[in-house]
Amino acid sequence: MVDATYDVLGIGNAIFDVLVRTDEGFLGRHGMTKGGMALIDEARAAAIYADMGPATEMSGGSAANTIVGVANLGARAAYVGKVKNDQIGRLYSHDIRAAGVAFETAAAVDGPATGCCYILVTPDGERTMNTFLGAAQELTPSDIDPAQIAASRIIYLEGYLWDPTNAKEAFVKAATIAHGAGREVALTLSDSFCVDRYRDEFLDLMRKGTVDLVFANEAELHSLYQTADFDTALKQLRSDAKLAVVTRSENGCVVTSSDGVVAVPAFPIDKLVDTTGAGDLFAAGFLFGLVRNAGHENAGRLGALAAAEVIQHIGARPQVSLKELAQQSGLVV
Repeated sequence: MVDATYDVLGIGNAIFDVLVRTDEGFLGRHGMTKGGMALIDEARAAAIYADMGPATEMSGGSAANTIVGVANLGARAAYVGKVKNDQIGRLYSHDIRAAGVAFETAAAVDGPATGCCYILVTPDGERTMNTFLGAAQELTPSDIDPAQIAASRIIYLEGYLWDPTNAKEAFVKAATIAHGAGREVALTLSDSFCVDRYRDEFLDLMRKGTVDLVFANEAELHSLYQTADFDTALKQLRSDAKLAVVTRSENGCVVTSSDGVVAVPAFPIDKLVDTTGAGDLFAAGFLFGLVRNAGHENAGRLGALAAAEVIQHIGARPQVSLKELAQQSGLVV
């Protein structure tokens, strides 16, 4: 196997995040399901944006947030996602590159505008997302560079990619190339509603070995196996996935593999402000632990540390050096 150029390469929907603090009334007024992610069209996006107050704006998308976290921890990171060559697309590209991530996907010159996600954060810290995919859904297999994939130790894919057909094909192409080069493929299930839409296909990806590592939260796990019993679902997950991590909010996480099941506690926080990006940054810490050969338990601790940092402020990007935080906690190997 040739040496890797990148530790982790993420492929996902390149989405510009617009975050705002709001109340339950706003959600009710716009018919939103609290805590979920809904796909919206351009007209609904405009209506929501017009009703929002002052916002925090930054480049985002689930896998992009994870990859920025990986870079922040000190690993070599790359990202593949589609934006349009418009003002927001150029801002997106600059922002993610400034975070230390290699981003070389060619911008679309026509078609829909760069995708945006309108994230409403209620006083309890819960986030409700409304996503206009825009140019993100224009990602195609031709955007996958075989040499770049083969030169990345872990390919990280987001479940949201399973919505657009072209992106789904890009996902499968990348996984095939990665395995052909002896690399590993990770998948985040992204959202319980996403799992509801593609349950059988996600299970198929796991059982056929298309993905080697699966990230899920409790809601996604219960949706995947259509059971409210955590232990029953976890047992099935261990049977279906080579390696899997289930995050449990303040109850930490559980890592399952052929070696057994390891429970890792959550990292203590002062105050929960915004859960946006918690799962994304957990994945960043865990993936970093894997590429540093830290072991599953320490990888879980790194994930918990990264998630704890991001939920104590607005937005899905670290505001301090995760690398320094990890060093202070004795977690870097």
